Amino acid sequence: MESTMSTVVVRYIVDDVDAAVDFYTDHLKFEVQMRPAPGFAALERGRLRLLLNAPGVGGSGQAMPDGTLPEPGGWNRFQIEVEDLAATVERLKDQEASFRNEIVAGKGGKQILLEDPAGNVVELFEPPVES
Repeated sequence: MESTMSTVVVRYIVDDVDAAVDFYTDHLKFEVQMRPAPGFAALERGRLRLLLNAPGVGGSGQAMPDGTLPEPGGWNRFQIEVEDLAATVERLKDQEASFRNEIVAGKGGKQILLEDPAGNVVELFEPPVES
C-alpha cells in the first residue's frame, strides 16, 4: 500500500454543470482539467479531483436498476482548509454564496458549510491557532 496521499476523487451530481464549474473555479480556486461534454466536467485543486455530473448523463449519472436517478444535495462533503474563515465567509457572502449555517467554533477549529449551486456541501475549515 502506498504511504503518500495520491489524488482523491469526489463526484458530485449537479443540476447545472456550467454553474457548478463557475462556482468551483471562481470561488474555490479549482482548475478545469477536462470538459468533454455538457453534462460532465473534471476539476482539480491540489490533490483533489472533483467530478461534476448532470443527472442522467454518463455512467455515474445513470438511473439505478429501480429507476432512481442520482440527485444533488445531501450531507457528504469534502473540506477545504482556509487561513481566515471569517474573511473567506464575508468574501463569499459578498459574491452571494449560500451557507447552511453560521461559523461553528470548537476546540478542533472553526467551520461552516458552503453550498454549491446544486446544494452540494463544501466544508470550509480553519484549524485552531497553535499556542
